[in-house]
Order: sequence, then structure tokens, then C-alpha cells
Amino acid sequence: MWPPLSSARLWLYQAATDMRKSYDGLSALVRQALGEDPLSGDLFVFVNRRRTQMRVLYFVGDGFCLWSKRLERGQFQVSCQGGKQALDHTAWQLIVEGIDLRSVRRLKRYQKPRGGSTADLAFSSIVAHERTGREHERTRADRSDRIPSP
Repeated sequence: MWPPLSSARLWLYQAATDMRKSYDGLSALVRQALGEDPLSGDLFVFVNRRRTQMRVLYFVGDGFCLWSKRLERGQFQVSCQGGKQALDHTAWQLIVEGIDLRSVRRLKRYQKPRGGSTADLAFSSIVAHERTGREHERTRADRSDRIPSP
């Protein structure tokens, strides 16, 4: 199952990883080095020393999944300084596509208010539209009173 749920957290293991490791080796690395539970459903991203290979380990339903990518040219632009780093899905996609996150500038975007549901927002916009419509009708009626009839 790919891509995994967008609600899952992404963890980048920043130390170089031996890409010969598979399910058991990477899940042991998650437990010992990252201090996380590999069965949590989170995604754990590993990169080799040369930063030409990437593996993502995650658990879905009843088993582990392992996604791998090897670059024929270039490197993944991640820091290999040790420890773990939380990533959002956008940053991870940029890394996979070969975009250097240091040169990316994030622009302001609309964010849905927290606590309000989409239905509440839709209802408030309908009410505002109805008010505007009534005010428009009133101004039309006011103008018709002022315009003399022929």
C-alpha cells in the first residue's frame, strides 16, 4: 500500500545506514537508535553514507512494508549528522524529487481554522452570501423609489 496515510509521521534517521539491512535490521534500528516503535504506523526514512539510496520502513495492517529508491545520478539532499529529524510529507516529497530544502522558500497559504469543521465554514459563507443578497435587494428598492417614473 503506497502512499501510506498522510496522518502518519515521518522520521528521518540522520546517520548513515547500511542499505543491506532489511525489515528486521531496520526495525531494530528504529527501536534502538530512534527510540520509536516500528509498529506505530509511522514512516522511518534511512539514507546510505553516499546519500544515493533511500529506504522507508513502515507498518501497515498486518506487516512491514519497505520502499527503496536508488539514484542513478546525484544525491538526496539530507543532513547526515546523526539523530532523528521529523519531516512533513511535503519536505519528504521534495527530498525524493531531488530538491534541496535549504534553497526552498515557503510562501504563505491559507490554513483552515482549527476547531471549526468544513461544514461550519460552508454554513457561515452561505449566511454571509444571503446577507449580501438581501442588502443588494434593499439598495435596488431604494433606487427605484428615487427614480421618477415617466
